[in-house]
Amino acid sequence: MNASPTHSLDAHYYTSAEVFERETAGLLSRTWQFAGHVSQVPNAGDYFTFEIAGQSLFSIRGRDHVVRTFYNVCQHRAHELVSGTGNSSVVVCPYHQWTYELTGGLRAGPNVRKVPGFDRSKICLTEVRTEDFLGFLFVNLDNDAAPMDDWYPGVRAEVAKFVPNINKLAPLEWVEIPEHCNWKVSIENYSECYHCPSNHQTFAEGVIKPETYTIRPDDAGGYILRHRTECQSMEKMTYPVDLSVPHAAEYQSWFLWPMFSFQCYPGNVLNTYHWRAHGVDDCTVWRGWYTPEGAESDVIRGLAVQDRQTTVEEDIRLVESVYRGLKSRGYTPGPLVLDPDCGVLSEHSVAKLQQWMREAVDGSAG
Repeated sequence: MNASPTHSLDAHYYTSAEVFERETAGLLSRTWQFAGHVSQVPNAGDYFTFEIAGQSLFSIRGRDHVVRTFYNVCQHRAHELVSGTGNSSVVVCPYHQWTYELTGGLRAGPNVRKVPGFDRSKICLTEVRTEDFLGFLFVNLDNDAAPMDDWYPGVRAEVAKFVPNINKLAPLEWVEIPEHCNWKVSIENYSECYHCPSNHQTFAEGVIKPETYTIRPDDAGGYILRHRTECQSMEKMTYPVDLSVPHAAEYQSWFLWPMFSFQCYPGNVLNTYHWRAHGVDDCTVWRGWYTPEGAESDVIRGLAVQDRQTTVEEDIRLVESVYRGLKSRGYTPGPLVLDPDCGVLSEHSVAKLQQWMREAVDGSAG
């Protein structure tokens, strides 16, 4: 008896405001999300703000060199504490000048000594779990979540192997990409290359060999998709590659569910994707490009421009068209193309993503 084909998710998983609210309260609050890079906070008191699952947060380096993350809210009467980036020897609420140590504990507040029974030691900013993953800072709003190495087994060592100088890298450039679509549409598009040969000519003909492209979910049960392929022949490459370096002729990417990806382009060039979901039909993608100490590089700058003008621009049109199509009354989810060989013309990675998406909304998110 022939097995029935696996069909794509129903449209409401992408277009329903109720589904998005459930994801915000559940999935996005219980998974590891990218916050920033350690190079953004090199000194004690350096901080930056960001938002995860509708919550304003900030990461700050303490005098003990530890980077901590806190909810961006004063414990007095809920004013936001900081904005943007900066440096401060203490964290001072602009509303009533309550002052906190870099470790989150309350230092002082105007006239608080006159309050009967006031115990300063019991007041502290609410801390969020933070992990340093090869210099990339991730947070999880769930205090009981498993550590990142449990979620993404083997990735730390694999990325370090492909990018041996990763601990010396810092962002050279962030490319911000607003997309009018549900975040999962963007994630799915990134996580398959079925569309690459027909939509990404520069990438498919000047960076990788599509016929060698494969994407494999983690066999050990981790929340990872591993992309692998060979680079194009040197005469076709759109930028120079030093083949004397190990793995220089390869492309590998590690997608970490739900919203981050490390990518090692040919030539051991590290770049990243991270997503932020703002609403059911609105997300932003940031593309990061890295060099040692963030030093200038004409090659990396040029590659960032090439990527933005070709692959990124092409993907914006694709994902926004898909999202409009998901709202069409004429759409019925079709079967996914699942090739047992997991080659470039297969959507097995999308099937795995949609399994995680369905579990996050209808059952356990892991």
